[in-house]
Amino acid sequence: MAEASALGDVTVLDLSRVLAGPYCTMILGDLGADVIKVEHPDGDETRRWGPPFVHGESAYYLSVNRNKRSLAADLRTPADRALIEHIAGAADVLVENFLPGALDRLGLSLARLRQANPRLITLSISGMGVTGPDRDLPGYDFIVQARGGLMSITGPQDGPPSKVGVAIVDLTTGMMAANAILAALYARERTGQGQHIDISLLETQVSWLANVGTAALLTGHEPTRHGNAHPTIVPYQIFEAADGAVAIGVGNDAQWRRMCAAIDALDLRDDPRYAGNAERVRHRAELTGLLSERLRGFTRADCVARLRAARVPVSDVRTVPEVLADPQVTERAMIEVIRHPTIGEIRLLGIPYKFSNTRASVRRHPPLLGEHSAEIRAAYAPAASSRPPGGRNP
Repeated sequence: MAEASALGDVTVLDLSRVLAGPYCTMILGDLGADVIKVEHPDGDETRRWGPPFVHGESAYYLSVNRNKRSLAADLRTPADRALIEHIAGAADVLVENFLPGALDRLGLSLARLRQANPRLITLSISGMGVTGPDRDLPGYDFIVQARGGLMSITGPQDGPPSKVGVAIVDLTTGMMAANAILAALYARERTGQGQHIDISLLETQVSWLANVGTAALLTGHEPTRHGNAHPTIVPYQIFEAADGAVAIGVGNDAQWRRMCAAIDALDLRDDPRYAGNAERVRHRAELTGLLSERLRGFTRADCVARLRAARVPVSDVRTVPEVLADPQVTERAMIEVIRHPTIGEIRLLGIPYKFSNTRASVRRHPPLLGEHSAEIRAAYAPAASSRPPGGRNP
């Protein structure tokens, strides 16, 4: 019989805001954790990031704050600082993304909170890291995409550097932060001790330069932009069909031969200049020109049908509304319909992982500002709370 959730006995104190931290804590909430989102009385900045707004709620805020309870608190006041200390004393995890040293100046030292609750796992997200010459610089996804080299390898070969269409550094930092917290929770099962985790946007982005960064380290060469093409695989890019764009990814030579047969290009298949991937990379310009001519003779639907039948990776290039209406996406429950107290029925993006036993689910709507302040204050008032440190019930 399936358990209710993987993290149903975990309490997360979320002192983060904007995107990387809230995305991390939303993942933990999706996995069942009780996430207490602490907001300044003015609210998380993303509540005002729009349009679009729906009945006063920004789409940006709604996208990363489900499965949380909102506590409005002013950390500059002694009473609210004491409340946060008390919640931290009963929590399993604390996530924050203040500038380095800001919590110490507020009197909420993470080291002191962990000393009071040795099982507490704390995680700090910063822009550049908590040490080093640039530790005090703020971190914005757009700025880190520029500083971390991502923009230099993104965009048309002959055009300007470009950012990715979503805040990819924030999102991947949130994912890595959630992974790190899960590892720390697992380690705590063995040791009984919490620990501190330090993660930054810059280091996250540098880490997933992956093959491009590794090639630069090994060769000393500066990577170049290839637009929608791949630096080391050909053909692996967007082509224009008669009525729009298709993405084709030929990952090996067998796929290359099947592709040529599917689009009636046996002359290209049999040309020794294109027989292997290394040869195709060396002759990239002429080959992609020839393929472009052939593919313009097919509609998108015909091209996709032919290549799918030949077991060659392919897709038409879709708009976001087309993706969200895709039967595969809807069949896999990637659109969640929930009730919101002021908006009514809303649709949110779904959860990408499906567990056979410990179910992940959307249980709470993204909270209104301070929606749960009264219940949280009552539950965690120093005289009222009887939960043991570490957030686990006996």
